[in-house]
Amino acid sequence: MRVTPLVPSLGTDRDSSADEQVRLYYSGKTQDIIQKYGPGPRVHFHVGLFPDDSPPHTTVPQGVLKQHLLDAQERIVEHAARSWGAYETPPRRVLDIGCGLGGTSLYWAQEHGASVTGLTVAAEHVPIIGRFARQAGVAHRVRPLVADVHELRDSRAYDAVYANESSGYTDRARLFEVVAEALEPGGWFGLQEHFVCRSEWLDFIDGYYRTRLGTRSEYLTAAEAAGLELVRDEEVTDSVAEFWVQSMAWNTAELDRLRAGGEPGAWSRERLQQSTLAHSRLFRLWRDHAMETRLLCFRKRGGR
Repeated sequence: MRVTPLVPSLGTDRDSSADEQVRLYYSGKTQDIIQKYGPGPRVHFHVGLFPDDSPPHTTVPQGVLKQHLLDAQERIVEHAARSWGAYETPPRRVLDIGCGLGGTSLYWAQEHGASVTGLTVAAEHVPIIGRFARQAGVAHRVRPLVADVHELRDSRAYDAVYANESSGYTDRARLFEVVAEALEPGGWFGLQEHFVCRSEWLDFIDGYYRTRLGTRSEYLTAAEAAGLELVRDEEVTDSVAEFWVQSMAWNTAELDRLRAGGEPGAWSRERLQQSTLAHSRLFRLWRDHAMETRLLCFRKRGGR
């Protein structure tokens, strides 16, 4: 199997080391993610959905805070799938672009019976996803691969393509071209992503997550050029802003645990402090709609 990064070089304005930086970022985050969002088998690394009217308390034990985060992550995936019609017409073959530690790939396999090909940025994630898939009893349905989505040549191989907070690492024009070719006529492309509303904050967010976020109009232009029609556009910014609050509360609880002499985990005190400061800023950006989170669904013309 050829090991390639998820992100290609995007022209002369992009540093040639950017691809490796992204791979190292996600490789280095592995144990952090498992400690905070694990133990699995469905482990996610994306924001989650909270009720607007009654967010859960933060003055609760650390284990409860963790459960708040996990429930919210699962809730937004389930909500998107329901909104996109996956419960009425379950997808048979799903391409999960940027599957991370496999949480969403396992979701599609477990809840909808789909056969899932998950593309990941880090080679070391593949055996972890395999282990989680075996624990969940869906190893025969989940195939993790390290591959460059921009070089994918699959044609009419999937009836659904999914990208959860991973499209921000791609060349959008090429991404939509690849997806349009990979989908069967009538198939859909669903994505959860953050979009830039105030450009002065872009360097901070791109630098923190090693990403390359864009605007909603950029996505719509790329989709139209590739022959994909927007069929669902749901803004969930206000409902996911609470995720940063709950994340900060978990960080603080972990700092308190370490100060009390608890056994060290994957998170160092310095890393917890940096994360908490960053998430406090992210909360304000989401609250003020300097950034937006949207659930978009596109459909390839033709077919059913």
